[in-house]
Amino acid sequence: MHKLATTLKSIIAGALVALTMITTPSTSAQIVSSTPETVLNSDSIRRDFDSRPYFGLYKDNYFIFGAPVGYRPTKENTNIKFQISISQKLTKSTLPLGTYLYLFYTQKVFWNVLENSMPMTDLNFNPGVGLAKPLFVRNRYIGKAFVIIEHESNGRDGDASRSWNKISFGGNIIIDPNIMVHGKVWIPIVDGMNNKDILDYSGIYQVGMQVYSNNRRFTGSVLLTKRRGWRLNYNTTIEFAYRLWKRDNQYLFLQYYNGYGEGMLEYNRYHSMLRVGIVIKPQLFSDY
Repeated sequence: MHKLATTLKSIIAGALVALTMITTPSTSAQIVSSTPETVLNSDSIRRDFDSRPYFGLYKDNYFIFGAPVGYRPTKENTNIKFQISISQKLTKSTLPLGTYLYLFYTQKVFWNVLENSMPMTDLNFNPGVGLAKPLFVRNRYIGKAFVIIEHESNGRDGDASRSWNKISFGGNIIIDPNIMVHGKVWIPIVDGMNNKDILDYSGIYQVGMQVYSNNRRFTGSVLLTKRRGWRLNYNTTIEFAYRLWKRDNQYLFLQYYNGYGEGMLEYNRYHSMLRVGIVIKPQLFSDY
């Protein structure tokens, strides 16, 4: 276990360095303009979809540390949570209906650094492939629609094994240069023998909103994931981020998670966690 943890730490460190290099000011993935109207221009967006590097960021990439809310912090319930999320454009030009084919990969890890041997207790793997289509109205970029075939599992066997598959449909709509709303619904294919009830905890759809300040230094977001059933039972994620330097894509980051399904291993266990750290964000608005 110690050797595995050491190897994973080396891989993660290298990945974080690579992600930082991707988001330096010299790349097209970096937001350096303080005028959202300029980056929402349809011609610039089309050029960006066509000419941006094939490899880039997908969801937020973060490294955060924290403890439960309402309980005494201990070595067992205080941990690091980090997420690495990337995308690879598989087509050089647009496909029919103005779509682009992408390969997506997100990995989320829970790391109990205060315990002996610092075990990584839950590793969640989420690869997918899908089509994304930029949306324009009156020559203005307003967001994108997507359909993704995705798999999520924790790479374990025996009683600790968790897995499911989804065909996800969703979109992001920019209703103002500073506000984006998004939604995602999925057709689940639950193949994990030990998580047949995962929809009761990890949900059947999600909706949310993200807000940027005018100078794009500050952002806040709310994500609600509806658990199966007719009751108003949602998993809630609230995030705040502040960009440290004007021309860098690194933010101070605070995340509050309340509900079930935060990780695959303990998907049916309630968590209320507050963590702080650093986040690297994709261009324009984040994906969820």
